[in-house]
Amino acid sequence: MDATADSPASDATPNAPVWVSGCAAGGLSSSSSSSSSSLSSTSMPSLSRYESQKRRDWNTFGQYLRNHRPPLSLSRCSGAHVLEFLRYLDQFGKTKVHTQMCPFFGHPNPPAPCPCPLRQAWGSLDALIGRLRAAYEENGGKPEANPFGARAVRLYLREVREMQAKARGISYEKKKRKKPSQAGAQQQNQPHQASPSAGVTSTDPHTILS
Repeated sequence: MDATADSPASDATPNAPVWVSGCAAGGLSSSSSSSSSSLSSTSMPSLSRYESQKRRDWNTFGQYLRNHRPPLSLSRCSGAHVLEFLRYLDQFGKTKVHTQMCPFFGHPNPPAPCPCPLRQAWGSLDALIGRLRAAYEENGGKPEANPFGARAVRLYLREVREMQAKARGISYEKKKRKKPSQAGAQQQNQPHQASPSAGVTSTDPHTILS
């Protein structure tokens, strides 16, 4: 069966090491430790799910740069290195992408399993790049030198979207929101008048939902 695209938080980030700051040698006593932890929990606001995921993504990318051969500094990172990182993440993907030789190419719901590879879903990669692009500038990077906003990265994401749309038989086109009709807009701009039949329950959906 074709695996569906997982959420960006789970599909686009590998099992990165958890960074835990330990206590110093000969640490605090249990009473002082509990009081300091309670103080920190009240003074520091909890991060949102987006901010927590952005921090994990940034730590994962930093680990990737340190493990690179040769090691890379953030100042020397380019769009080409971002592309290497995205291709490296494919090994952790959970989305089945059919090849052109596969009989299920273009089928959104294949009836049987196939040996096609698992890849990162386009939506996961797109969301990941958005978070890393924001984290880069939040950590002192200049917007004009942001490697996550490079043209090569944008083209790569576009190619992945088009390829996966054909291979999986799905569309990534965003639905356009319908503009309110001119008559409806004029009706909304008119001042509200009290109904002459007081006490009668209205069946107008606009009145019910207001």
